[in-house]
Amino acid sequence: MARLTDEQLKQIVEAAIFVADQPLSKEKLQTTVLDGLRVSNKKLDAALAELTLDYAPRGIQLIEVASGFRFQSLDSLSPWLSKLWQEQAPRYSRALLETLSLIAYRQPITRGEIEDVRGVSVSSHIIKTLTEREWIKVVGHKEVPGRPSLYATTKGFLDYFGVKSLADLPPMQSIDVLPELEQKQQDEQRLKAVAEQMKSDTVSQDSAPNLADLGPNKEQLH
Repeated sequence: MARLTDEQLKQIVEAAIFVADQPLSKEKLQTTVLDGLRVSNKKLDAALAELTLDYAPRGIQLIEVASGFRFQSLDSLSPWLSKLWQEQAPRYSRALLETLSLIAYRQPITRGEIEDVRGVSVSSHIIKTLTEREWIKVVGHKEVPGRPSLYATTKGFLDYFGVKSLADLPPMQSIDVLPELEQKQQDEQRLKAVAEQMKSDTVSQDSAPNLADLGPNKEQLH
């Protein structure tokens, strides 16, 4: 096959990301649609950068999340686009969102450690729901009596909330000088604030809230 022009490379990459049913990483692009075309990583990076700029002023944007690149709608358009989905969006309890927030910020963490911060037990249903959503997973066991499971977030969690890595999550301040009880109360207040915002951001089943600023939803296209 003749050598690809820069424009042809952009077209192939753009079309592949558009039709894919999940984010595409650079490695995935190289081993599928670009296999045998001898496209260097430098040229692929340049094509992705140009596509990102091409879509920047449009209603559709190309973004990179934990699993790769995907197209999604501009976050400011969510109030109008959400009208496309007639079914009721899933509503998550504050307890579930607080549990998810704790796992995100304190991972790896055990169920008992979550309960120590929240002051109440964590139901098996919450852990099951988060696991079935593929937002959390067991990453090991703590070396204490009973060897409880250690939970951490997944790439699916990062993808859903539109961030590339845990470093993109908003910082949760740690106040080491506070007594343990006051620290716990501070943590609970922050978790509740994050949980309430996450809950209000869940507009549709296909929404992808941006935890980087906990702002309006982004509608994922592919």
